[in-house]
Amino acid sequence: MSAAVEACDLAKRFGRHAALRDIRFEVAAGSALAVLGANGAGKTTLLRLVAGLARPSAGTLTVGGVPATRPESRARIGYAGHATWLYPALTARENLWFAARLHGVADARERIAALLDEEALTDAAELPAGALSRGMAQRLSLARALVHRPALLLLDEPFDGLDSPAAERLVARLRALRAGGHTLLLVTHDPRRAAALCDTALVLARGRVAAELSGRPSADSLERALAEAA
Repeated sequence: MSAAVEACDLAKRFGRHAALRDIRFEVAAGSALAVLGANGAGKTTLLRLVAGLARPSAGTLTVGGVPATRPESRARIGYAGHATWLYPALTARENLWFAARLHGVADARERIAALLDEEALTDAAELPAGALSRGMAQRLSLARALVHRPALLLLDEPFDGLDSPAAERLVARLRALRAGGHTLLLVTHDPRRAAALCDTALVLARGRVAAELSGRPSADSLERALAEAA
């Protein structure tokens, strides 16, 4: 499989502070990579670099073979996370319309109806996003990230604030998306749910890769790697 994301000697500095150093990894198209680590390890900084929201200080980072900062690279990406980035005064449907127009989705009406159905939000389509439960808002955020049919889905702590049933539903949904051909890059502090989704995992510590686990790592192996990196 070709690489959906590839990083080589990647670094990011903020003044004298090195948030990331010497990062190397590859995500095969159609696979899932989990990135774990303590607070401040550099997880969200890495995700922002992949999303093209920040520029590397050194090294290379490509999405589908294209530098991550290029518009054609960003068009391949959907981004969902703990912060839903929804407009609370707009309805669920209006939030999706807004995202669809930003991305120039040609079949927006049909696409939005399908996503609302897939995320079990059809009955809530006319409710303001600010009135939705945490689980419903997270599902709407995922629908927004998927509206333009991105090849790569970036997820930043998507399970935060969800109760166990909502989190398990999200795991099932992400498995289905992956089975449908999406590539996943997941930042999480939850080894159990990372193990349920990922083929490979990176454990970051103080801006470096402390461990790389492949072959569908177990929750126990991820927990051990996190403990050793602490």
